[in-house]
Amino acid sequence: MTKYIFVIGGVMSGVGKGVATASLGKILASRGYNVSLVKIDPYLNVDAGTMNPVEHGEVFVTEDGLETDQDLGNYERFLDRNMHACNSMTTGSVFKSVIERERDLKYEGKCVETIPHVTEEVQKRIKKAASETGADFLLVEIGGTVGEYQNMLFLEAARLTRLLHPQDTLFILVSYLPIPKMVGEMKTKPTQHAARTLNSAGIQPDFIIARSEVPLDEPRKKKIAIFCNVAPDDVISAPDITSIYEIPVNFEKDRIGNKILKKFRMKPKKAAGLTGWNRLVRKIRTVSKPVKIGIIGKYFNSGNFVIKDAYLSVIEATKHAAWHWDRKPEIQWLDSEIYEKNPRALKALSKYDGIIVPGGFGDRGVEGKIKAIGYVRKYKIPFLGLCYGMQLATIEFARNVCGLKNAHTTEVNKNTRHPVIDIMEEQKQNLEKSNYGASMRLGAYRCVLTADTLAQEAYGKKEVWERHRHRYELNNNYRQILESRGLVVSGVNPEKNLIEIIEIKNHPFFVGSQFHPEFLSRPLRPHPLFRDFVKASIRK
Repeated sequence: MTKYIFVIGGVMSGVGKGVATASLGKILASRGYNVSLVKIDPYLNVDAGTMNPVEHGEVFVTEDGLETDQDLGNYERFLDRNMHACNSMTTGSVFKSVIERERDLKYEGKCVETIPHVTEEVQKRIKKAASETGADFLLVEIGGTVGEYQNMLFLEAARLTRLLHPQDTLFILVSYLPIPKMVGEMKTKPTQHAARTLNSAGIQPDFIIARSEVPLDEPRKKKIAIFCNVAPDDVISAPDITSIYEIPVNFEKDRIGNKILKKFRMKPKKAAGLTGWNRLVRKIRTVSKPVKIGIIGKYFNSGNFVIKDAYLSVIEATKHAAWHWDRKPEIQWLDSEIYEKNPRALKALSKYDGIIVPGGFGDRGVEGKIKAIGYVRKYKIPFLGLCYGMQLATIEFARNVCGLKNAHTTEVNKNTRHPVIDIMEEQKQNLEKSNYGASMRLGAYRCVLTADTLAQEAYGKKEVWERHRHRYELNNNYRQILESRGLVVSGVNPEKNLIEIIEIKNHPFFVGSQFHPEFLSRPLRPHPLFRDFVKASIRK
């Protein structure tokens, strides 16, 4: 019987439920068990594909093409296991299924109710995820914060799961303990309120993970235990750390893996296998020699704050590659619009060891990115372009090397004389019908690599599968002139003759990929393109 662990947040959003869930999964997997994870998002969007990355964070794409919340990226990175469509659900996707069933008379004329029919659909999806993944443990992260009406349906489904499987279900509350500056004392009251609010939904937490700036002390631990009705030993300290990859190590200081197994009356199948992980954490703590990487984008600012989550997988992939080479990653955010307003600012790019231009959409900041790409090409600064970054690199090369004046992408200029980047044929109808949701080229596709190229050297194989999220492609009508002037096509999808990777000659590292390699990078296995990009950056 699969064991179910529901992870619920308290006090505030952004408390770290996602990495806590991923870390718990990593710990249980290290005991020899098959672990899978599910993220429940309580918004009415069917998936994350149409959401603003500044507000919601990165859209992560699974192997089978589902556009999901960024937490699935952390799940994959921690477990080193691919997630699929069954590992994600939203309120919108659940309601959509229930309504479609009702329209098809699958409820046999019954009055379709929120309870039990919607909660039954949630339970059905949870069991399907357990079945499809063959999980010994299925950890289910419920998005949002306890007390919000948006996630009440999922809490009810979780409560019913425990009612049906009392010996096979646990609840973990991830809460926050603030330390007000004027008071100077860690406060437990918000966590007490969160636990009582969870109690009002019929759920008693088995563990409380106490997030705070500093480790939890014994008086606070005892206070939480008394007022939240949990054993003091089941209150787990989770202080702020420099790297999310330290979290499993911190959790194990409180022996949470063994405690979970004990509550399920289970024993480890093998000794905790976190040796490689512990070695990585030690390296992260001690590595000091820097490699300076600039990321040129536009999804950074939200009011007075810089939002890093829009490029979360790019950041993590860069870190993985830097640590691989025993370097400390120093990542700087560069606003592409600055280069449009002040071309002199381009000179500052020379102080970076390497430059990344990640994916994106629309025309804002595009000319600034193109100018920056031209600078790093001319002055031989290692460059990695991802999706839109690859397309803009092609445009820059077409304009300034091939002499195709005003070459552009039809995404920005539909009437450009030289559409070196053009809409994919199968995407035209989608845009004409305003069919935007889940209609891009999504998921993993085959890429055959060209011999004696930087890409083939990095991968060390003849073909790979990589994940996509785009509507536009490099126009094959311009391939001949681009190649004649030194652009190298180093990867192609043979089924659609789609150019997947480009690079240029006589440059230390100038590579662009139509796909998103960042989605496949792992802490202990950096992605080959990021690995070799950082290697070239170190040489600079």
